[in-house]
Amino acid sequence: MAREPVVTGGNGGEDERDLKGLRPQRMQDMVGQRDVYARLQVAVEAARMRGDALGHILFDGPPGLGKTTFALCIPREIGSSIQLTSGAILKAPKDLLPYLSNAPEKSVLFIDEIHRLPKAVEEYLYTAMEDFRIDIVLGEGVSARTINLHLKPFTLIGATTRAGLLSGPLRDRFQIRETLGFYNEQELTEILHRSAGNLEIPIREDAARELARRSRGTPRIANNQLLWVRDFATSRADGEITLEVARAALTMAGIDELGLNRTDRQYLDTLIRVFQGGPAGIEAIGHTMNGSIDTLEDEVEPFLLRMEMLVRTPRGRIVTQRAYHHLGMKPAGGGTQRGLF
Repeated sequence: MAREPVVTGGNGGEDERDLKGLRPQRMQDMVGQRDVYARLQVAVEAARMRGDALGHILFDGPPGLGKTTFALCIPREIGSSIQLTSGAILKAPKDLLPYLSNAPEKSVLFIDEIHRLPKAVEEYLYTAMEDFRIDIVLGEGVSARTINLHLKPFTLIGATTRAGLLSGPLRDRFQIRETLGFYNEQELTEILHRSAGNLEIPIREDAARELARRSRGTPRIANNQLLWVRDFATSRADGEITLEVARAALTMAGIDELGLNRTDRQYLDTLIRVFQGGPAGIEAIGHTMNGSIDTLEDEVEPFLLRMEMLVRTPRGRIVTQRAYHHLGMKPAGGGTQRGLF
């Protein structure tokens, strides 16, 4: 039987509560991403049968889809330990030394947001990943000498939301690369039922479906909304999450029937009222909203693009007919527009 992994090091975000909360503990317990699970299971079983370290793995995809969950489940599958860190805190090659030199054989090193590694750290990983060897320079000037330190075979798991920022040589050193996709309503409903069971919250089937429909295809958002609705049900109802309670809670939180939040609607409203539906540049929209351009590009626009309410063109952003219909507004020239806020 595979032993439980020892979790060490890291970014401080994966404590005991995280590991024993809503996050699945085994890959077989995960809902959705079954094609990814099937391929990883083949690789895990093959490595176990050969007695080798598992090949390096890169997970990419939008936030909240299960990259970290897969990374934490894999050591349990192979019965090894895991070290956690983040690309943001590895500023120089020397920051990698404690993780690489202390890694037990067949253990896992998980680097979250690996695209944030500086180029010098990336290059330092090349020989570590391919040859399980690193070079340490002792001293300075003419008296300096290099020591070749051989490492025990280990598995590097990287997670990134922006795979395009990784250099080609680093990407090519991952034997397994998996891109995680969004979840459908049925999968999210199952996740919500499981999470509600773990939290000992009674939830109706229609309420779970309503939460799933408004969760942007993302389990993390679904679980966060479940926690909010739980608080609402405890404070304003009898503790049971019914359809009426779920809708009232989400309305108070500003989440509409398609999952758009206040910022999403404000973005569309600004683009329609101020810029007549576009085209308009992101800087102009951000300054008008008095909001962060990075937030709009990374959090707001991807969902609006996926919902076919926004189009990016070389001239700027343009609102689609679906956005007008959803907001109850008329296109410029087709009648009086009305604002939302």
